[in-house]
This record gives sequence, structure tokens and C-alpha cells, in this order.
Amino acid sequence: MGFDVGADAYGRFMGRFAEPLAVRFADAAGVAPGLRALDVGCGTGALTAELVARLGPEAVSAVDPSAPFVEAARARLPGVEIRRATAERLPFPDGGFDVTLAQLVVHFMTDPVAGLREMARVTRPGGVVAACVWDHAGGRGPLTVFWEAVRALDPGAHDESGLAGTREGGLAELFAAAGLRDVRSSTLTVRASFASFEQWWEPYTLGVGPAGDHVQALDAAGRAALRDRCASLLGDRWPVEVDASAWTAVGRTR
Repeated sequence: MGFDVGADAYGRFMGRFAEPLAVRFADAAGVAPGLRALDVGCGTGALTAELVARLGPEAVSAVDPSAPFVEAARARLPGVEIRRATAERLPFPDGGFDVTLAQLVVHFMTDPVAGLREMARVTRPGGVVAACVWDHAGGRGPLTVFWEAVRALDPGAHDESGLAGTREGGLAELFAAAGLRDVRSSTLTVRASFASFEQWWEPYTLGVGPAGDHVQALDAAGRAALRDRCASLLGDRWPVEVDASAWTAVGRTR
């Protein structure tokens, strides 16, 4: 899957949504001074930076399986412990954190329940585990127009609506399967502005995530047809604002 890309590519693809989402997600998880936090699947550091702003670099750790993302996050946030690791095998002892978070990650875990169990393992008893995932199944994620255009041209194409946690109630079910208790679910919505169609379209050509993989697999004619279909769906009134909603679950360890 297309996450072995440069930090700039990911930032242009998802940063304008991930940055404001991090603020709302940290609020939902109750991140406040005095806590020690772990960011699982930190990417280029959108949530990590928000955690550092609230807790200080010495109280924040982060992991990501992508080497380019780890390097970018380390450069962005000196003084923060950032390691290369997967959610399913976190390189930390039991109970070392007060709150462990995963922003836009659970649906890309190889084994989401195992990943959430690991997040619970490294969180102290009674501590908080939190995750959020775009509402791809409900058509309220940031990539809705793109995947609508893809399906119009190729009804058999696989989009992101079937990924773990992307439907209503899905995250809560995963949390329960991982043994978390007192699980609370909510929806977080953010908005991003695009000045032109080219600003909206260009990030999809950078090979990031399933959407980027799809574009990369097309020939020139296929890309042109997809681009035209997206432009038709978006219309000709610019700038446009795109709303994106994420399912969020917050639970406690036993």
C-alpha cells in the first residue's frame, strides 16, 4: 500500500485534514498536561505535534512503520522519542503510557484487534486508548468524490469503504474485541479549503494510500478520464470547501 512515500507527498495528500483533526481528536481523548502519551502510526507527525504542544516532548512517544515518515517526524519534532514499529508489535513495556492514540491508522493495521490489544498493553490500567478512522463507508470521508468517480468508471474497483472501522459502530466493535471497556463513540468533522481543481487533484497523483495506488495503476487515458470525472463532480466554482468526518472511539484499559 502506498505509504512508502516522502513526507511532503503525504502532507499534500492528507495534511490539510489531519492537522485540524488532531486537535479535535486529542480533545476527545482527554489529552491534558501531566499525562504521558503514545501516538501509534504517527505518519509525519500531525497528531504527535498536537500532543507535544499539550504535554511537552519529554512526555510523548510515537511509532510508525514507514521509514520516511519516521525520519520526517523526527526532524519536525526534535526531542520526541519516535521509533519505527508496527501497531501489532509496539517496542514498549506494559503500562508505560496514560493515553495511547491512533489517528487514521486502525483501518490500515494488518490485524486491527491485535493492534488495539497492543495499544492497551502499553497503557496503564484504567488508562485511555483512542482511535479515529474516516467515515469512508458512510461517504463522509475526505476522499468521497474521488472514489465516487472511480466507481462510476469502474464499478468493480475496490475503494476504502470496506476497511476496518470505516462504518458506523465498527470501531466500537473492534475496541470491544480487544478487551477495552467503557467505550464511547463519536464523530469528529473538519473542513479543508481548495483554491482550484488542480490543488485538489494533484495530491492524488503522488502515490499515497489506496487512492494513490489506484491512480498509479491507470494508464494515461485512464488517468485523464478519472481526472475529468472528478472535475465534473466538483463543478467549476472555486474555491471549494470539503468536509470530512471521522468515526472516533475512546475506551479504557482493564
